[in-house]
Amino acid sequence: QVQLVESGGGLVQPGGSLRLSCAASGFTFSCSAMSRYRQAPVKERYLVASIGSLSYMRHFSDSVMGRFTISRDNVKNTVYLQMNSLKPEDTAVYYCNAGWKTYVYENWGQGTQVTVSS
Repeated sequence: QVQLVESGGGLVQPGGSLRLSCAASGFTFSCSAMSRYRQAPVKERYLVASIGSLSYMRHFSDSVMGRFTISRDNVKNTVYLQMNSLKPEDTAVYYCNAGWKTYVYENWGQGTQVTVSS
């Protein structure tokens, strides 16, 4: 059974940083590209970043390019999203899923809330 457990969210001031984690199980993590998404209130889920299975490829949405980085640990089956220079418009629930610029599994995790506010 696929499980995706997101953590690391919180309240941060504009300009601050957060590091989100997503622990995955139930599939061959080391062979899977992974993506991070976010969903703000009354908006659709939005692709933030993707990383290839061996970290050779990375993709970022225009809105986070230069501020966010994505990395992974194939021993810990975990993908990370380092978010710097946070803006109020980054406020959302952040999720992860397998896939390169798409999602593979319908059963999303619970997400982790990120709130950027002064």
